[in-house]
Amino acid sequence: MANPQSDDKRPTPDPAEDNAYFPSPYSLSQFTSPKSDLSGADYPNPYKGGRWKILMIGADERYLLTDNGTMFSTGNHPVETLLPMYHLDKAGFAFDVATLSGNPVKFEFWAMPSEDKEVKGFFAKYRDQFKKPLKLSDVIETALGDDSDYIGVFVPGGHGALIGLPESRDVKAVLEWAVARDKFMISLCHGPAALLAVGDSPIFAGYKICAFPDDLDAKTPDIGYMPGHLTWKFGEKLKGIGFEIVNKDISGATHQDRKMLTGDSPLAGNALGKLAATALLKEVAAG
Repeated sequence: MANPQSDDKRPTPDPAEDNAYFPSPYSLSQFTSPKSDLSGADYPNPYKGGRWKILMIGADERYLLTDNGTMFSTGNHPVETLLPMYHLDKAGFAFDVATLSGNPVKFEFWAMPSEDKEVKGFFAKYRDQFKKPLKLSDVIETALGDDSDYIGVFVPGGHGALIGLPESRDVKAVLEWAVARDKFMISLCHGPAALLAVGDSPIFAGYKICAFPDDLDAKTPDIGYMPGHLTWKFGEKLKGIGFEIVNKDISGATHQDRKMLTGDSPLAGNALGKLAATALLKEVAAG
């Protein structure tokens, strides 16, 4: 069920910042919905050990500069963030929320499914953490030892994941830790851009993932979803460090390669949540 149809493809000005824009009414009618596809979060044998949790790395910057000087008002996509978290929470895994700066997580709140009580209720459960997250460098210093309580790392999508995370030394440290200690890495849509933080390291060479296609990013300004084009292609750069992106379009596809679990778009949020919850439960059951 899409939001009400509109033919207006002009990006909507964001009055909080100079030359910044939200998506056009038309693009919102095509790509957002008042209800999500949340379903199947039934885990009769959830994890009850109380130790294992997931480190969520959120976007802490809202404005993404595009090629024509306009800024896209972005952040983390609510469906891409909350649906995977909902499944993992129902499966018994808690979250710690962190950002690079320790400043609040920014959301594309215009994509919040406004009539979805479960999703909005879950947002309320973690709202305080989203507003007052941990600083990622502090997490690295205090919680990423050999005896860490994190079973995995989650980087949600939304174009906010393109800002800062791909160049972050702290994200690099977390990813290298996750690979070295065989932890889960969960991401979708534009979130995998954070994987670029490892730089020239070959640790991800040969991994297969789902991600939002560069070709589709290039088309979104045509309908006013973004006010301009991206200044770089994250998929191309991921391929440059050895990733293979298995999807060419967006269909809600997910993929698991070893302990890397990925999805192609907001359409994959529910399926990625189920995949991740099932994989983590299997892991803890195996001891």
